[in-house]
Amino acid sequence: MKFVEATITISIENITCLIGLGLLGYWLLTTSLGKKALADSVPRRNNVPGYMPVVLLLIWFGPVQMATLIAQELTADPKSWQGVLVSKVVFCIAATATGVFIILLARAHFARRLNGFGLNIRTIFRDIPAAFANLLAVCPLMYVAIRLTMFLGEYFQGGEYQMQRHEELQLVAARPELPVRIVILVATAIVVPVLEELMFRGFLQTTIRSFIKAANTPWLAIAITSWLFAMLHADASHWPALFLLGACMGYSYEKSGSLFRPIFIHAIFNATSVVAAMNS
Repeated sequence: MKFVEATITISIENITCLIGLGLLGYWLLTTSLGKKALADSVPRRNNVPGYMPVVLLLIWFGPVQMATLIAQELTADPKSWQGVLVSKVVFCIAATATGVFIILLARAHFARRLNGFGLNIRTIFRDIPAAFANLLAVCPLMYVAIRLTMFLGEYFQGGEYQMQRHEELQLVAARPELPVRIVILVATAIVVPVLEELMFRGFLQTTIRSFIKAANTPWLAIAITSWLFAMLHADASHWPALFLLGACMGYSYEKSGSLFRPIFIHAIFNATSVVAAMNS
């Protein structure tokens, strides 16, 4: 039975990589190896102060995380499933409030308000299939990055090296309680993607691009934002793959002008990871 499951898993990975390689190859051929991919990308007009993205990141890593820690401390047994459930619910509430605050800021600071920010609901139906295609195209590169990271880890630390899962994936794998799994899935696949894309792609990438005056070459803003996005995750072994994921999301935002597209990419990636951890 385990052999059959492993064979199915490997087959799905192989199929995903083959489809992704086809999409990536097509993109490279039609964009002169990416040189013309963002030639028609239009900067988003805004009057966002340069310090604003830093303030938003401080809120994300300050009050939101603090509220979660306080909720854990106030529960009778923070390590029980009820304690985990309460802390995750508090996190979702605090993160949602922060997301609403960011949306109000975007409405005030972007030309054409939320449409100029990239939150135009009329683009959703074309953003969903595009998000799947973009994520599939970057999957082979992420797979190579993960394999290379594991190879280097084994080379420098010995054959016992293992890349650690994200703490949320460890938690959902260790907790079989349905309420806990549901709230973790909601937090990971909905709340976090929305909030992080509002901050990183919506405000941070836009602000960086505005300051470096790269109207026709937004790749530098994408690269800087993607690297910051990766480094703000705790485990350094995840950074190369997360950088590529961030670049994919940053590219999709600049190419389409829609913030829904990177949100969907992020949500699909996180949801797939959580569901896989649940079944592991």
